[in-house]
Amino acid sequence: MENDPQVVVRFHRRRNKLKEKVMGLDQSGDSGKTPTIDPEILAKAQKIFEDMSEDYPDWVNGLITELAELRRRCVDEPEARRGIFERIAAIAHDMKGQGGTFGYPLITEFADSLYKVANIRKGFADHQVEIIKAHIDSMRAVIRDRVSGDGGEIGVALTTGLKSTIEKLKR
Repeated sequence: MENDPQVVVRFHRRRNKLKEKVMGLDQSGDSGKTPTIDPEILAKAQKIFEDMSEDYPDWVNGLITELAELRRRCVDEPEARRGIFERIAAIAHDMKGQGGTFGYPLITEFADSLYKVANIRKGFADHQVEIIKAHIDSMRAVIRDRVSGDGGEIGVALTTGLKSTIEKLKR
């Protein structure tokens, strides 16, 4: 160990150029003011988000339709299930990341569960295809009835129903 070369470690701090632009920082990194966001820009961003939220049910309904078509293909083409399950997992992954953002946390919950079911590495049995169908049906009910937030009693009923169906189909 005495003959080991000495290691020099250097830390580089990258400049936060976005922060500099927002705050009008000078070269020393000090603007002398508190960071603020222009209220007009913030209002425009909020309007865009609200418009996207209004469109979310229609947009996610298209994904649910695609999931239903993929599930149908699982029934018709059992030899192709591996690839189909991978596509279902990819769609579910995207959906779980967006449901809560747009006020539909049940979509996030159901999509997370679907992702776990479809992201298996072996098997691809008929009961798994039916579990996928149960997830699709649950998500379709959430969007059809515009069940936002936790859904109250309806949300509990949908969640309980899905879990019960999954347990029944696993046997």
